[in-house]
Amino acid sequence: MPKFKIEYTRDALKALKAMPRNLQVDVIGKIEQLAANPFEASNVKKLVGRDGYRLRIGAWRVIYEVDGGRLLILVLAVAPRGGAYK
Repeated sequence: MPKFKIEYTRDALKALKAMPRNLQVDVIGKIEQLAANPFEASNVKKLVGRDGYRLRIGAWRVIYEVDGGRLLILVLAVAPRGGAYK
């Protein structure tokens, strides 16, 4: 299976930069693992009521959409559990 390219929205990049460095490295590593297969990674669920998926990393959530035609993962948000779905 070909590898997906990962792009980030401005809000997602801003949230990543505001994180503590050790958490930032962990979250980016997990996001990069999605490039191999964004649908079957552990802790990934399809969102209900909207397009996209969520990746759970401890108390943090990564919300992303997949464009299979362009082999693209667009990271929409990186946030603590309570604020990720707003």
